[in-house]
Amino acid sequence: MNPEYDKQSQRLHYRNVRDQFVAALSAQDRALAFSKIPSPLDKYLHASKILAGYVAIGSEVDPSALLAQAHAQGNDIALPHVTGKTAPMRFLRWTPGDILVPGPFGLLQPADDNPECRPDIILTPLVAFDDRLIRLGQGAGHYDRALSVLDQSITIGLAWSVQHAPVLASDIWDMPLDAVLTETSWITL
Repeated sequence: MNPEYDKQSQRLHYRNVRDQFVAALSAQDRALAFSKIPSPLDKYLHASKILAGYVAIGSEVDPSALLAQAHAQGNDIALPHVTGKTAPMRFLRWTPGDILVPGPFGLLQPADDNPECRPDIILTPLVAFDDRLIRLGQGAGHYDRALSVLDQSITIGLAWSVQHAPVLASDIWDMPLDAVLTETSWITL
């Protein structure tokens, strides 16, 4: 297989592209990006819906402002909870400002005694996405396994525009996204 189309090579390439892009952003541009819920996302957020997000690591898009606004609008919030590489990822209820605990892979997550839930909308981190809305993640498969059983949930990838690839390597188990939100656009099929 051509290394250019290998998932590991693509992960390395798009992590570097993302890191360089975010490092070049001004503090003001970084603070403004993803600071307000855009109208295409807002139409899904009705009171009592559960919105799942994540705690960003490194140059990942930070959804914390979106989660705080959704919570202020009456949505319940959930975050992923991971216990190991092969263990299923669960979504646990969380309120912005509540304490997070260290998890595997450098993650910050709710304590394991927080109530489990089934999110209606899931904001997902990603390394890259393509024209088919296939998501390239970190490689452990946590999101693909979780999304395969949460097939009624709306899945929205959060990405910087430079994380777009025309085509990514994919496997049959890779779960496509319903939409991608970047700092410049809302992308659907």
